[in-house]
Amino acid sequence: MKKKFSALLVAAAAAAAVAVPVSPAHAADGYDRCPDGYYCMFSGLDGTGDMIKLRGNTPDLAALGMNDRAKSDWNRTASTIYLWSDEHYTGCTAVTSAGPTGKGNFFPTYQDFFGSVQFDGPGGPSCGTPPGEDRRLSDRRG
Repeated sequence: MKKKFSALLVAAAAAAAVAVPVSPAHAADGYDRCPDGYYCMFSGLDGTGDMIKLRGNTPDLAALGMNDRAKSDWNRTASTIYLWSDEHYTGCTAVTSAGPTGKGNFFPTYQDFFGSVQFDGPGGPSCGTPPGEDRRLSDRRG
């Protein structure tokens, strides 16, 4: 009888182990897709849509499918990022700082606007802050 009870207990434990659902690991989404040490651009607002991740100067975002497509970004590097309106570091620039202010949506005027990315400058003429935009964010985006 003792052997039969032990066998039943083992069978019940095995059945319970099979019945426990296993939840898959949660894939990162939104801004969280951007790995530490990278500058990331997103084709959608709030870190949604297609994403590119950069670790160095990029003279032509078209080569990565992001020319005039970015709507948001996150700078997870120690560098200041200069966003150029045109390819090969021409046109005007907006700045994305490192740290907690280096994440967010571009001003509507500057969505789908940038053609190249430069790490640590020297930068060029400022694209300026669009009229009526929140001054608090202007240091980051204009």
